[in-house]
Parts: sequence; structure tokens; C-alpha cells
Amino acid sequence: MSFNEKVILFVASGFKTGDIPFAPGTFGAVLGLPICFFLSKLALPAALTVVLVFMVFAIWIAGRAQSITGLNDPGNIVIDEISGLMVALLGIPFSLFSIVLGFTFFRLFDIFKPFPVRFLEKKLSGGVGVVIDDVAAGIYSNLLIRIVFVIRESYYLNLA
Repeated sequence: MSFNEKVILFVASGFKTGDIPFAPGTFGAVLGLPICFFLSKLALPAALTVVLVFMVFAIWIAGRAQSITGLNDPGNIVIDEISGLMVALLGIPFSLFSIVLGFTFFRLFDIFKPFPVRFLEKKLSGGVGVVIDDVAAGIYSNLLIRIVFVIRESYYLNLA
């Protein structure tokens, strides 16, 4: 294996986080938290740009990692979880509450894959197929976080 292939696998696996024998996707998603903190400090258009660029990078890296390993969506590729968590927390105020909520929702949607998440994963191939289901899980999570925030805000307004 060439040096370049080793670097691609290293990055795709979240700096070897994906090689943890249990819950590699969960540990991979944890790597996205510092990135999400950084994104929360940016204006929304800049944060969205960073997320889109990272998604394109993740698709490329995941596709290359699949080619190198010869496996379809190997479990040790976790760059897709990082992308998904970035989408889940995009434009959400960064707090302990939002992190716990976003992380939990994202992992649940990523694991259970409600429609069309599983459909996207099965119908698309290569790096796009690896990353897009996590992005869809991130979109679901982001929307659900926003709903929780609206309900929570409404509850506090009714108390006043």
C-alpha cells in the first residue's frame, strides 16, 4: 500500500478512530464536535460553505477509501459521521443541551435510517453513497433540534 493510500485511509477512518472495535461511528462523530464548535462561531453563510466543502472532501475521501479497501462502506470509514454531525448542528447555538440533543438525534437517525436515509444509502454508490445517508440523518436531526427549540421556547414564554 502506498503512502498516499495510507493517508487516505487514516483520514477516512477519523485518524484511526474508525478502528475502535465497538461503536466506531459514535466515536467518529465525536471528532466532529470541535469542528461544530468552530462552525458555531461563524456566520451562517460561512459555516454552510465550510460544511459543503467538507462534504465534497468527505465524499472524495470515502470513495477513495472504498477503492483502496475494495469494500462497500466499510465500518471504519467515519468521515461520513463527521459530515453528518456537522449538518446536524449547522446553525444551531452551541451549548451542552444542543450538543447532547444533536448528537443523540444524529446517531439515532444514522443507526435506524428512516426513509429516505436507507434508500439513499442503497441507491447511491461510491463516496456519495457512504456520505449521503449521514447527511440526510444530519438534516433530520437539525430539523428535529429546531422543533425542540421552538417547543422549549414556547414553553418558557407561557411561563412568563
